[in-house]
Amino acid sequence: MNSPTLRDRFFRHVAQTSDNPPGIEFVRGKGCELFDQTGKSYIDLIAGISVSSLGHQHPEITKAIHEQVDRHLHVMVYGEFILSPQVEMASLLASHLPDSLSSVYFTNSGSEAIEGAMKLAKRATGRTQLAAFRQSYHGSTQGALSITGDDELQQSFRPLLPDILHLRYNRLEDLSLITHRTAAVFIEPIQAEAGCLLPDPGLLQAIRQRCNEMGTLLIMDEIQTGMGRTGTLFAFQQSGVIPDVLVTGKAFGGGMPLAAFIGSPTIMSKLTHDPVLGHITTFGGHPVSCAAGIAALRVLVQEKLAESTAEKEKLFRDLLKHQRILRISGKGLLLAVHFDDESFNRQVIQQCLENGLVTDWFLFAPNCLRIAPPLTISEQEIILACEIILRSIVKSTQS
Repeated sequence: MNSPTLRDRFFRHVAQTSDNPPGIEFVRGKGCELFDQTGKSYIDLIAGISVSSLGHQHPEITKAIHEQVDRHLHVMVYGEFILSPQVEMASLLASHLPDSLSSVYFTNSGSEAIEGAMKLAKRATGRTQLAAFRQSYHGSTQGALSITGDDELQQSFRPLLPDILHLRYNRLEDLSLITHRTAAVFIEPIQAEAGCLLPDPGLLQAIRQRCNEMGTLLIMDEIQTGMGRTGTLFAFQQSGVIPDVLVTGKAFGGGMPLAAFIGSPTIMSKLTHDPVLGHITTFGGHPVSCAAGIAALRVLVQEKLAESTAEKEKLFRDLLKHQRILRISGKGLLLAVHFDDESFNRQVIQQCLENGLVTDWFLFAPNCLRIAPPLTISEQEIILACEIILRSIVKSTQS
């Protein structure tokens, strides 16, 4: 009797998140390419959902990981002992942020960082109401899901947290609902899962002003938009609006699990007392993850990769012309290709896979194809990726 294959064991023992996952076995990655067990190569156009922003097996990141592994792994729960990778990562990040964003609390994932920021807002203001926006995505844990702006995702897990207010994105009239009861407003500077929806001019400025008037914290969720993806290290830096708390993740760890919420020392100190250990994590800021994050941030800055995204965005927009493409939204290397329906988009995505390109859809815009490749993607790789997408559109149109 034959023993179960790896694929068989994948479906039997690895808990699934969808009914029909692609189930491709990737065994190696290099730059913007992934390779399956047959040796077939794929252009990676989504970077693990904006995680692998420097591609796969970047030599500086792998070197930093190896060097830290040879020193030590986990030592103690976060924040009690001085660990040089944590200190260096926090210091380096703070050097690229406004002075009011200089105290970093490391977590394992974006959802955990959101959870920490939610607790911090309540603790710092003494209020309970949290505001976010419809079609926002902040994570899948109970608290993060509570402020995520989609009824379908929430329905099966209710009751969630009480006293949550959901506003409409790009509707200035809704800002009057932010009051002296509101502890914080959570906003994505670009709504990624809504199909890369950009804020209207003046929206972020109006929210900042309203938060100032009400004594409400403004919390920017830059888990997807951060680390150079939209043209600057963080998207908020293009608006002139500075949040009270910044949340980052995904690409933050250079491919390793790492996230953070960041504020002023005064705000962040609220978690140290009443009670002590007001927020705690075992593995947040893991030394190996921080070492990888340091290397990734240094490369990002030294090679000016954020600055290169505008030219690469333009190339995608220039090449992706087809009557079935309604429009392309987004900024930098966070783009959504809009089709007229979800089923056609899924056909295109499947054809792309068959033709050697990895892409995906968006949670709240399933008719849109995701473009979020490593920032290191070359002009030639963009040209090839667009050829595959267009060929897949033609094939899907004929089927």
